[in-house]
Amino acid sequence: MSNLYIELTNFTEWLLGLVAALLDWTKLGFLSDFGEWLQTAPVVDFVSTLLVAVIFLITAMMFGLCFIWQERKFLGRFMDRRGTQVGFLGFFQNFADGIKVILKEHIVPKDSDHRLFEMAIFAYLASTFMLFGCIPFSDNFYVIDVDLAVLLGVAIFAFGPFSILIGGWSSNNKFTLIGGMRAAAQLIALEIPLLLCIVSVVVITGDLSFVGIVTWQEENIWLIVPLCIGALTFFIAAVGESERIPFDLPEAEAELVEGWATEYGDVRWGLQMASDYFRAYILCGLFTMLFLGGWAGPEFIWAEAWYLTKVFIVFFFFIWVRAATVRIRTDQILKLGWRRLLPMAVINLLIAVALKVTGVF
Repeated sequence: MSNLYIELTNFTEWLLGLVAALLDWTKLGFLSDFGEWLQTAPVVDFVSTLLVAVIFLITAMMFGLCFIWQERKFLGRFMDRRGTQVGFLGFFQNFADGIKVILKEHIVPKDSDHRLFEMAIFAYLASTFMLFGCIPFSDNFYVIDVDLAVLLGVAIFAFGPFSILIGGWSSNNKFTLIGGMRAAAQLIALEIPLLLCIVSVVVITGDLSFVGIVTWQEENIWLIVPLCIGALTFFIAAVGESERIPFDLPEAEAELVEGWATEYGDVRWGLQMASDYFRAYILCGLFTMLFLGGWAGPEFIWAEAWYLTKVFIVFFFFIWVRAATVRIRTDQILKLGWRRLLPMAVINLLIAVALKVTGVF
C-alpha cells in the first residue's frame, strides 16, 4: 500500500465523517443511518480507490500533453524552426487542438458494427490507463504494486493488438481491415522481443515487482550495463510498440488512408492519438525502471522528480529517432522484429541466465 493511498484514505475518512456529522445534525433518522453507512470500511475503500484513479487519470492526461509539447518543440528545433507558439512556451496549442477535436461531428459508418466500433477505441484507451496505473513513480507513489506487477502489465499490454484489430474489422472498410491486420502483425512481431528483454531483467533480479527491480538496481548496478543488448532491443521494440516513426505504418496518413483509424473522427480519433503518447510514456517508464534504475538517484532530489527526468530524457531519444529516420515498409518492420530483434533478445536472455548461474549477480 502506497503512502498516497494511505493519505487519501485518511482524507476520505475525515470527509465522510464530516458529511455524516452534518447528516446527524438534521435529527432525521434515515439520514443518520445513511451517514453511518458512509463511514463503513467498504465505502471508505471505494471512495479512496476512486480518488486515486481520478488523480492518476489527470496525471496521465497531463503527461500526454507534456509529451506532445516536448515533441513539438524539439522537432521544431531539429527542423530549424520555432515549433508551436500558442500560449506559454507554446503549451496551450495542445488545448486548442483538443477543443478543435471535441467540436468535430461524430460520424459512425452506416454498415459498421456499431457496438464493436465504439468499444474498440475505448478498450484501447482503457488498457492504456490500466498500464499507467501499474507504473510506479517511486517506492511510495503508485496505484498498485503486487508481487506480479510485471506479469500484470505484460498481460494488459497484450490487449492492444486485439483492440486495434477489432477497430479495423468493425469499421466495415477494406482499408481499415488491412490496417488493423498490419498493426496487429507489427505489434506482435515487436512485442515478443520486448517481453524477452523483460524476462532477462526478471532472471537477474529474481523479482516480478517493479519496486523490487528498482531496489535491486539501487543495491547493485543499473542493468543497462550488463544487459546493453537487451536495452537496445527494448528501445527499438518500444519505438515500434508506440507506433512512432519509422514504425508508424498502422496510423500513417499516407498509408491506407490513415490505417485502422480511417473511420474514426472527432474526440475518438483524438483519444486514439493521445493513447499512443500515453503508451510512449509507459514504455519510457518501463525502460527507465528496467535498465536505468528507476527513481534511484541522489538523495537530495525527490525520487519522483529523478524518475520523471529519466523518462523525459528517454522520450527525447524517441523524438530524435523520429527526426532522423524515415518510414520503412511493413515487410521491413516484420523482418526487423523476427529476424533481428528476436535473436538479439534471445542472446540477451542467455547472457542474463549466464550471469545468474555464474553468480556474478
